[in-house]
Amino acid sequence: MSDFAARRVMMVDTQVRPSDVTKYPVIAAMLAVPREAYVPTAMREAAYVGENLPLAPQRVLLEPRTFAKMLDAMDIRADELVLDVGAGLGYSAAVIARMAEAVVAVETEPMASEAQANLGSERVDNVAVITGELVAGSPRQAPFDAIVIEGGVEVVPDTLTAQLKVGGRIAALFMVGALGVVRIGTKTADGIVWRDTFNAAAPVLPGFARVRAFAL
Repeated sequence: MSDFAARRVMMVDTQVRPSDVTKYPVIAAMLAVPREAYVPTAMREAAYVGENLPLAPQRVLLEPRTFAKMLDAMDIRADELVLDVGAGLGYSAAVIARMAEAVVAVETEPMASEAQANLGSERVDNVAVITGELVAGSPRQAPFDAIVIEGGVEVVPDTLTAQLKVGGRIAALFMVGALGVVRIGTKTADGIVWRDTFNAAAPVLPGFARVRAFAL
């Protein structure tokens, strides 16, 4: 077993399983996908630490615990189409791709090109990387069974929730100051019904901050 493979097992055994992540597809996917292949080369040694890894301004690779608990709460199935918003260098899309039928990963440049290259070299063939603003999602591939937002939000724009099927689920980490809560939303005919699942924290993604009211 390589050193990285051993660290991957340790990540699952010490960060994922103890955090009440019980669904086998989540654990199997996180054991299978080499996290070190989807981080900047200079950060490979830190790929399995239990904290958010910085990728760019306002952008992180979510810590394993947060990401695993999101997926556990989402209950993604093998026949589903998933939108991965803010896929970074491709790790989250690669993990979800092992659970879903297909993934559409939205990212801005230059990370979109790097994600495409990483997914290609790892032979992940059921992910389509779309280059564009994160808040725009990917209307052409909609509607989606599930949407996962890979970072903090203060608001989730209607442009994204409009791309979710009725009955579909969306996971978002709502930040209030330095604290946050991951909420899972289910789309109904009347809109999104949110439920709180667990606490976490991450920088608010570009485009997902609340517009500040101007006051004299």
